[in-house]
Amino acid sequence: MLSPRAGVYLALFVTFIFAILSPAGAVKHENFKTCDQSGFCKRNRGYADKATASGSSWTSPYQLDSKTVSVKNGQLTGVIIKTTEDGTGVIRLPLTISFLDSGVARMTVDEEKRQKGEIELRHGSPARKERYNGVQDWVIVGGLTLDKDAVKHTTTEDETIVSYGPKKNFQAAIKHAPFSIDFRRDEETHIKFNSRGLFNMEHWRPKVDREQKEGEPAPPEPTEDESTWWEESFGGNTDTKPKGPESVGLDITFPGYEHVYGIPEHAGPLSLKQTRGGASGQYDQPYRLYNSDVFEYEMDTPMTLYGAIPLMQAHRKDSTVGVFWLNAAETWIDIIKTKTSSNPLSLGIGGTTDTQTHWFSESGLVDVFVFLGPTPKDIIQDYSELTGYSQLPQHFALGYHQCRWNYVTDEDVKDVDRKFDKSKIPYDVIWLDIEYTEGKKYFTWDKDNFPDPLGMQKQLDSHGRKLVIIIDPHIKNEGNYPVVDALKSQNLGINNKENNIFEGWCWPGSSYWIDAFNPSALAWWKSLFAYANFPGTTPNTFLWNDMNEPSVFNGPETTMPKDNLHFGNWEHRDVHNVNGLTFVNATYEALLARDDPKHPRRPFVLTRSFYAGSQRQGAMWTGDNLASWDHLEASIPMILNQNIAGFSFSGADVGGFFGNPSKELQTRWYQAGAWYPFFRAHAHIDSRRREPYLEASGYVEPITKALRLRYSLLPAWYTSFYTAHTTGEPVMRPMWYVHPSDEAGFTIDDQFYVGDTGLLVKPVLKEGATSVDIYLPPLTTAPYYHYFTFETYTGNGKTVKLDAPLEGHTPVLMQGGHILARKERPRKSSALMKFDPYTLVIALDNAGQAEGELYIDDGESFEYQKGAYIHRRFRFSSSSSSSSSSSSSSNKENGGLLRLVNEDLNTSPTKQTTAFAKTIKDVRVEKIVIVGAPREWEGRKEVVVVEEGERR
Repeated sequence: MLSPRAGVYLALFVTFIFAILSPAGAVKHENFKTCDQSGFCKRNRGYADKATASGSSWTSPYQLDSKTVSVKNGQLTGVIIKTTEDGTGVIRLPLTISFLDSGVARMTVDEEKRQKGEIELRHGSPARKERYNGVQDWVIVGGLTLDKDAVKHTTTEDETIVSYGPKKNFQAAIKHAPFSIDFRRDEETHIKFNSRGLFNMEHWRPKVDREQKEGEPAPPEPTEDESTWWEESFGGNTDTKPKGPESVGLDITFPGYEHVYGIPEHAGPLSLKQTRGGASGQYDQPYRLYNSDVFEYEMDTPMTLYGAIPLMQAHRKDSTVGVFWLNAAETWIDIIKTKTSSNPLSLGIGGTTDTQTHWFSESGLVDVFVFLGPTPKDIIQDYSELTGYSQLPQHFALGYHQCRWNYVTDEDVKDVDRKFDKSKIPYDVIWLDIEYTEGKKYFTWDKDNFPDPLGMQKQLDSHGRKLVIIIDPHIKNEGNYPVVDALKSQNLGINNKENNIFEGWCWPGSSYWIDAFNPSALAWWKSLFAYANFPGTTPNTFLWNDMNEPSVFNGPETTMPKDNLHFGNWEHRDVHNVNGLTFVNATYEALLARDDPKHPRRPFVLTRSFYAGSQRQGAMWTGDNLASWDHLEASIPMILNQNIAGFSFSGADVGGFFGNPSKELQTRWYQAGAWYPFFRAHAHIDSRRREPYLEASGYVEPITKALRLRYSLLPAWYTSFYTAHTTGEPVMRPMWYVHPSDEAGFTIDDQFYVGDTGLLVKPVLKEGATSVDIYLPPLTTAPYYHYFTFETYTGNGKTVKLDAPLEGHTPVLMQGGHILARKERPRKSSALMKFDPYTLVIALDNAGQAEGELYIDDGESFEYQKGAYIHRRFRFSSSSSSSSSSSSSSNKENGGLLRLVNEDLNTSPTKQTTAFAKTIKDVRVEKIVIVGAPREWEGRKEVVVVEEGERR
């Protein structure tokens, strides 16, 4: 869904709302702040400018009091002393550095005066006085066990060094004055905190009345620029800022690292650009993280979008490190890259590049996790241990989702369903946008247009299909509506700055917002989804949470005022970026609660707004994109960025939400979208109907091919999601992740691998293109094979041209050395494929070997957590006549022994394992396709299969 939708409910809105709801040709920049319009961003950039201009004379006013330093049981504690600008004040900032068993280090800095509540709030605000410290309760789910064997070494009075990590090869070298930290791996510094002296923690201070009163001496002139400290206005709204300035900032440098990735969500390249002092084509604004409903967002910009994951990874040849900035307030990140030469006469040749980043958030703590790698896999595994692994979705959710705003009646839904079947096009889920409700009141059905929702779903159920309906966090303010009555009477909504329920405008008009931080609101929300309380829903009705940034049409930057109050009297400014996560959490828990607790099913929830940890709860999509080639092209790096940030279950609206794609664009988007982890087509209410079967001859055929290809590979997709669920590794992987030594691949973001399958995909992203140039890294151990023609290509660090006619498939190569499973019988939905046989595709490396995995469970329950699954590793090898003198004469005549080992990876089987195996006892591997077989194998009809140590 977009915001705002044109021409809806104009009669209900007063005149000034018209401008908010009217359509536009592109994003309205005037509705969103630049850094100069964001007081704390402007202040922190100014602080950096002052430090830079001062050069070597600049001294950071922060020092760690050596007398307070203690290291015990894996944790360093102390107090940082800040000297105020005028030199007369001393601010105490408690410091904690935790060294975790995983090798991750965590630094937190608080403010003692706020921590103790020894401050005064302005305007009589009831807000909490402390800095917000609750974000970890929503985000962190594990990985906090301390490394009690961490060793302190004090080299001088000015420095403390702590060795930590599984191998004790990590070090934190903490300089006391001025305060800074170097994080080292194997004696080399990889990450620096405050090396540029930009650490900044705005302490509490009372507002001083600078107006001279008659008969009294003039007040002292301020020593700092106070123009953005207090009230701040934007877009007709004034933020009262009752706690005054409270931002936090820190410079984090990656010495020797030219490329940094992550911090989604932005519509730009995978390798992040410079934001200050860069050459042409770089940015002049910092990357912004402030979850927002951005109407028709632009390409190639650091502008904020719908979600925020403040995880950044720095990569160079054979080394990856990272940081995770745990702060839910509005955040900006500047990036500067500086090149240094090892030889002053080298003219820049052979030097190294340092990436200097500067992070600043409006409120909260300084809370930073440090990952020292050394591999991309190490970073994502450690991060996932902290924030949780990607949800293992129900199997149907990996199929194709058909959506638009809106299917207008239940008969319309059934007609679409029938036409998919008639056209022999597979799909799994049909979606309903907001028009299914009665007057945009959630938990209701429009009785005129959807009189029989159960009958509609009965038809869907007959082919194993599901229904997804939208429910957003805004609740219509209307009489005789039990949902809003309960929200108000039980005080379950978000409040305004006066601590009264907040009223704003969204799709229903006047609305209130559920406060999902409130445990009582969570319990109430769960009750609303009970089948008895929401008639017309069934176990196969699932959920879509949109507008959960939250989107408020008449709010500042189309969201909620920052001085609104949540449960516990925390200001909205403190929790804004995690707000969407809390709402999805409530919906996820509600879907769990509606089922029999003895037989729970995995919920499916799609969210637009997200934060670190949202990957545990479901899927996301990239929001309201356009039916244009540049939005198709941008979808690949955007989804890749989600994947390396731990959120694998991600996708973009196929065809583009706004506008009408050309037939060529529509076809190419399906061909690309079939490779998104989350595969959904969606369209605006004013766009033409775009169901695949409506396309003309010459276009419907390749779209159908793309969909059938997706379904044939569902076993590989599901196995990849299981890997993400258990290790954190991304389902969709960029080149640098898979080939961390190949510098030529570090900026490539238009091709990718799918999990561990070895499939290398290069979608067609340019209008009129009939071929692609795909880059193949230098591999000496294995060739690449064309997935459809089996043609062989050599990875030599160059590009090769692959034909990609519109009527064909997206170009896909298989890397030798891999085995993947697929199913080859075309079906109407994934549910109807459950008992179909498997085909193993074995792509040989240069040694005639290959390996791969297959994971299977019931596809819907949590029984796999009790052992109800099958997880196999296949290993193929051969002993050819030319390389094995021990082969028998008969084997030599037939080209050697072909051996496929089938290894059970479920090493602790349970009774549930046995019970599940019985349900699929008749499912078999019916075919083995060996790609790259030598000529001497021609005519071979047998392979020796070794299963669980026994020859079959």
